[in-house]
Amino acid sequence: MPIAIKEWAVTVRALSEGEQLLIFRRDDENEPSSLEHDRFFLFPTFEHARNDVVRGAHVPELRRALEEGVWPDGDPAISALTQPGGIEQPDRVRVRAWAEVAGEYTVTNQRAISELSPFYIWTPDYAQKRLGWRRGTSLRVTLLRTHRIPRPVTIRVRPEHDYSTDWLEITRQLPFEGTPVLSELEFGRVKDEIESIVSGRRIASLV
Repeated sequence: MPIAIKEWAVTVRALSEGEQLLIFRRDDENEPSSLEHDRFFLFPTFEHARNDVVRGAHVPELRRALEEGVWPDGDPAISALTQPGGIEQPDRVRVRAWAEVAGEYTVTNQRAISELSPFYIWTPDYAQKRLGWRRGTSLRVTLLRTHRIPRPVTIRVRPEHDYSTDWLEITRQLPFEGTPVLSELEFGRVKDEIESIVSGRRIASLV
């Protein structure tokens, strides 16, 4: 059965639209230094403790994140997405994309996180608010190359999907096929930019 990573629905939609290329993880000595899987589907979730972490320019786009879920009584209010506690997990979610790991890096300072902001929709203090990251400690940054599948697939949310693990198995066969959200040329360009930032060097196009 195919593997999926659980991510906030707002992040999932941004990844599938090409508006975001990175995900962050706090460095934890009890967890592997790399993601457990290098190719996976994106499974949207809605319940989170801190949701006030979307930059103002992207707040009007939150409605699209609600399209990732199917609730029996209709869509919740958009404002609930940015309130503490988030939205109750829907009965079903839509899986519309998969991603492959294109790079994994470690950063330890706020400057690098801020310079990476063109490649994510969160506020610069996302790592502190959502992940409990502290300046001077390691933050894992993963670059994803996302592909949209030809037709979104609706999957029923099961009780086991609520467990704290980041990973789950999708109980149906889904092929890893579809269209990359960025072309080969464009993705190569932004990957170079990202690697110049996390390595502490600046290429000419960024100066």
